Amino acid sequence: MNTTSRPDSQRLDRLAHRRARAKLGWFIHAAVYVAVNAGLVALSLGSGRHWAVYPLLGWGLGLFFHGLAVWAFAPGGSLMGRMVERERTRLQAAGTDPW
Repeated sequence: MNTTSRPDSQRLDRLAHRRARAKLGWFIHAAVYVAVNAGLVALSLGSGRHWAVYPLLGWGLGLFFHGLAVWAFAPGGSLMGRMVERERTRLQAAGTDPW
C-alpha cells in the first residue's frame, strides 16, 4: 500500500467537500434571492411603485461577488490554480526563501 498517496487523497477529498459546500451555498443564496425578490417585486407592483429594483440591484451585486468567490477564485479552481502556479514559479526563479 502506498502511504504517500493517502494524505494527498485525504487533502483532495477535503478540498472537494469544501468546494462542493461553497457551490451549494451559492445555489442556496441564489434561490433565496429569487424567492425574496419575487415577493418584493409583487409588493412593489401591487403598490404601484417600482422600488423593488433597488434591493434587486444591491443584493444582485452581492450575489455576483459571492459567485465570483465560489466559481472563479475558489481554492483549487482553475484560475486560482494558475495564479498559485505562477507565484510558485516566480518564487522558485528568484531562489529566495519567502519565510
